Amino acid sequence: MEIFDAFHLARLQFAFTVSFHIVFPAISIGMASFLAVLEWRWLLTGDVAYKDMFLFWSKIFAVGFGMGVVSGVVMAYEFGTNWSGFSTVAGNITGPLLTYEVLTAFFLEAGFLGVMLFGWQRVSPRAHFFATLMVAVGTLISTFWILASNSFMQTPQGYAVENGRIVPVDWMKVIFNPSFPYRLAHMTIAAFIVAGFIVAACGAWHLLHGRRDKPVTRSFSMALWMLLLLTPIQIFIGDAHGLNTREYQPAKIAAIEGLWETEHGGTALNLVGLPDMKAEVTRYAIQIPHLGSLILTHSWDGEIRGLKEFPAKDRPYSPIVFWTFRIMAGLGMLMLLTALLGLLLRARGRLYETRWYQWFVLCMGPSGIIALLAGWITTEVGRQPWTVYGVLRTEDSLSPISAQQAGVSLLIFVLVYFLVFGMGIYYMLKMMRRGPEEHVKRRESRKHPVLRNRALDALGEE
Repeated sequence: MEIFDAFHLARLQFAFTVSFHIVFPAISIGMASFLAVLEWRWLLTGDVAYKDMFLFWSKIFAVGFGMGVVSGVVMAYEFGTNWSGFSTVAGNITGPLLTYEVLTAFFLEAGFLGVMLFGWQRVSPRAHFFATLMVAVGTLISTFWILASNSFMQTPQGYAVENGRIVPVDWMKVIFNPSFPYRLAHMTIAAFIVAGFIVAACGAWHLLHGRRDKPVTRSFSMALWMLLLLTPIQIFIGDAHGLNTREYQPAKIAAIEGLWETEHGGTALNLVGLPDMKAEVTRYAIQIPHLGSLILTHSWDGEIRGLKEFPAKDRPYSPIVFWTFRIMAGLGMLMLLTALLGLLLRARGRLYETRWYQWFVLCMGPSGIIALLAGWITTEVGRQPWTVYGVLRTEDSLSPISAQQAGVSLLIFVLVYFLVFGMGIYYMLKMMRRGPEEHVKRRESRKHPVLRNRALDALGEE
């Protein structure tokens, strides 16, 4: 297999750009709903700490939202430059779905974003809260349409092929295809978990540095409550999604499990191993008998089809999805452990004083993003060699471009992305390092000039 031809370079370019892109919408989706909760609590209780938290986290949201929009525009152009075959064949489906996303979600978000970020002194509190709600709803509507489009590529239905092109026959079936409900729920909760771990890690950082003010402790506490609620739900949805994938994409499941032979009477689970596509075997496998059947069929002797039952040209690349799935699942277990430990320490009254736990939460901060990326790689690589599963092959989706064009553009993307988005990420981390207290200091400094000087001095010392 030539890895430096136009086909593989174009795939690598899209994988690179989509990996950068998916992180920022995930942050935006989770953070927008968190902001809505914070403002609701402020209106309900009048506690100014909630407003301080809102003002702080809205800045993180704004940066993430902006970078998500920019990186998303780049991907839209890639469909035309590198994947015109896909656009030609499947554009009658994906084009309208992405248009609906712009018309319903992006316009809603853009229309109310300015009010949410800059309208505190210009509209009433209730009007401002309505704007925040609309931004949060807009992010969820965007998730709906993007997942509808991507899920159709995974489990297409409600279409016909006419003159070599996919055309819609039943839009309800196109949108609500077999994998859509599971993937929508899985992605939405994943975005909330991403935001939850970012907020928790930021709180842990400031707790470790001695802060115990309300914006810090409350952020830490709220994030852990959300993780305690959502992590078990995510594991349950992931299990249901796996059953759905086994039914509609059995080759993907076989590749994820590194399973080559169909085992009758019960399938073992390969905990670890090295799948070998040429030898058609998973080397150095550590197996647990019947556990594969229990997880993927919910029965002791359930049967799972092995990769050898599929033509070699139709098999996903197992060495990648085997490990990305295990990274995602392993981090999911650590997330659950994080939430449960937090509950235990909370019950003992030691949540804000246990430094080893705060270090653990801080280290777990990027885990939501890593698990998200691992899950998307599992999903997208596991769909291969199809762009639209069972209908359009990825090799037939490529534009007539040269390896030089694909390689040069990939190099440019790598340089620009690391420069632009690297600066954006650095700025987000810098804001999180300073924390929400800056808003408290600014408010107090307006009332008391002496405190203002002390606040400036303290900032200079930091």
